Order: sequence, then structure tokens, then C-alpha cells
Amino acid sequence: MITLGDVVRRQLHVPTIPAVRDVAALLAEGSDDIVAVLFYGSNLRTGATEGVLDFYVLTAGPPERGMWPTVSYREFDLHGDTLRAKIATMRLATFAKAAAARTIDTTIWTRFVQPSALVWVRDPDTASQVAAAIGDAAKSAARFAAALGPATGTADSYWRALFRQTYAAELRVERKGREGQILSFDPGRYSELLPLAWTADGIAFRDDAGLLKPDMSPARRRALLQAWARRRRAGKPLNIARLVRAAFTFEGAARYGIWKVERHTGVAVPLTPWREKHPILAAPGVLWRVWRARAQTSEKTV
Repeated sequence: MITLGDVVRRQLHVPTIPAVRDVAALLAEGSDDIVAVLFYGSNLRTGATEGVLDFYVLTAGPPERGMWPTVSYREFDLHGDTLRAKIATMRLATFAKAAAARTIDTTIWTRFVQPSALVWVRDPDTASQVAAAIGDAAKSAARFAAALGPATGTADSYWRALFRQTYAAELRVERKGREGQILSFDPGRYSELLPLAWTADGIAFRDDAGLLKPDMSPARRRALLQAWARRRRAGKPLNIARLVRAAFTFEGAARYGIWKVERHTGVAVPLTPWREKHPILAAPGVLWRVWRARAQTSEKTV
């Protein structure tokens, strides 16, 4: 009989391309406190290295002071290519607590109910701890999906209801229907995952040829909806606070921002020492440069 743990371990050990494993190994060299590196996001789904590779670096370090995770951006020259990576770093213990929805934050369990790969880990015991945390993320997401979804529906309908609610709670700019893109990548995985997560979380349900009906008492459903309401109210303020913090602490912010500008506008902006040291102060000048370059291009085509 397949369990939630089986599905989680299978996903965490999905093969990844050598370039991703190479970057993970380099990230792991950064500190003796690093115990695991997770790879996630659209590049995991596509197997491509274009754009920015997304990593979570988990540590055994001291408790965070202030908000988590810390975020940085780095570029790696490997095998003749430049690979770009955005790195979120936090303690494994904090990650596990957030995945189990024992914090008001929603960002960890909503992201890691989606596929991720354990591309570097210190030892088997740590691998087990990471797998347990990812399993808890699935249970947290499934629990709220049961409360936020329809009384009866397919697994897809429960996941769609959940992701619509989480996107609305967080300060994220997503196209309408983004949840459909996530689910369409591997619909069989999500159909398999939901009943396994409910079972692991002690939620009874009926399955009538794929139509699911969670058997929850009115009191438990009400408690979950109240818990979700608290998270929804806190979602946007938490995200705004993270954005403000990142503006001052995002290591490599200037390099990342200039790469994004060139990628989306086609305007090359030199990375000067001053811009790298003062990315916020430099932003108006960069935007002015982009505006002038695009205006001049428009004049030439008239």
C-alpha cells in the first residue's frame, strides 16, 4: 500500500540535471551549518537552466533573528554557461515548523506541497527530517484544501480552491488561472497526493469513483476556516514586511535586478560598484536609463 511518505521520497529523489547538482554542491560549500539543499520551481518541472534556478538552503544554525528566509542571488560560470540562482536560506527546524503550519506563515507549505528535489543532503538522518517536513507541508495544504474546497469534488477541484485562496492571501502577482498551470504539469501526482495526505493527517473521506468527500465535523471545519482567516489577514502584511526587509538585505540584489531589467526590456545596464553597493538608490537612475533607451529606439523607428 502506497503511503504519503512513499510519494514524498519518490519526488525528492527525482533525477535532476548535472548543472543543478553542481550549483547545489557549490552552495553547500558555503558554510558548515548547511545540511540540505532543495531545488524547486519551474526549472525543476522543465529541466531547463534558463532564467533563475530556485533553491532553498537549510541549515542547522542558530535561531533566526527577525524574518526568514534570507534571500540572495548568485551567478555561477559552469561548463561555459552562466547559471543564475536565487537562494532562500533558513534553519531546517524553522522550515519544518512552518511546513507543519505551526506558524501564521503560509509560504512554506504552499510552495513545498508542489514538487521539489533534494539535490544535496549532509546525511541520511537529515534526509529523513527533510522528507518528514515535506510530508507535513502536504498534510497542511490538504487540511486547508478540505476546508476551503467544495463539499464534494475531484482532487483537482480541492487543489484549485486551495491555490486560489493562497495566491489571494499572499502579495503575489499571478496571472488568473495560475493554479491550473501548476496542476496541469503533473495532474496524476496531485490526484494521488490528496487522499494520501488526508489519510496521513487523520481526515476520513469517501471516494466515489474519483469524487472525494472529506468527512469532517462541523467543529473541525469551523476551526480550520478560522485558522485560515487568521492566515489570510496576516498574509499580505507579512509579504510586505519581507519585501521591505529584502530591499535592504537581499545579497546580490543589484546584479539580479540588472539582469531582470535586461531580460525584460532588452536594455543593457552596466553594473557599477556604486550600483552594486546601493541598489535602492540606484534604481531611479536605472529606470531613467531604460526609459531613455526605449524612447530613443522608438524615435528611430518613427
